[in-house]
Amino acid sequence: MKTALLIMLMVSSVMLNAKKLKTVAYVDIPRFMGDWYVIAVLPNPIEKNAVNSIESYSLNEDGTIAVIYSYHKGSPQGKKKIMHPKGKIYDTKTNSEWRMRVFWPFWAKFLIIDLAEDYRYTVIGVPSRKFLWIMSRSPMLSEADYSAILKRLKKQDYDLNKIKKIPQIW
Repeated sequence: MKTALLIMLMVSSVMLNAKKLKTVAYVDIPRFMGDWYVIAVLPNPIEKNAVNSIESYSLNEDGTIAVIYSYHKGSPQGKKKIMHPKGKIYDTKTNSEWRMRVFWPFWAKFLIIDLAEDYRYTVIGVPSRKFLWIMSRSPMLSEADYSAILKRLKKQDYDLNKIKKIPQIW
């Protein structure tokens, strides 16, 4: 529980002197639903030694978003971990700002800060820049896409040296 509380405090904290993260102009929610392979993250205690991470979204009838986050610990044969956070769209004009409840009762801001026009990749960040997820519709993201994402993240004041790839070994 201490780890969960620490993570939630880090997610919800805001750096006072940092510029505000810029979100994408619009997210087509039905198109955004489905499986996303986690390509890279800013490391956190939950995802330490994660392999084959997948975040799956589905829209509930009440407008909330059911999330299944799964990964294997240490290797593709490692113990499978599954989490069931709950999401809700906070900014319904752009659909690019969500609230995510990983641990009850805390809701944290999750911002869609990058999204390919064809929805082949996305990037989720939090206001404090302490957490980040680069995700793709397939287990592999091209080097060109990954490099372009990193360039845009640098413009959003992310420390690129801290971003770590998640092995996708299928």
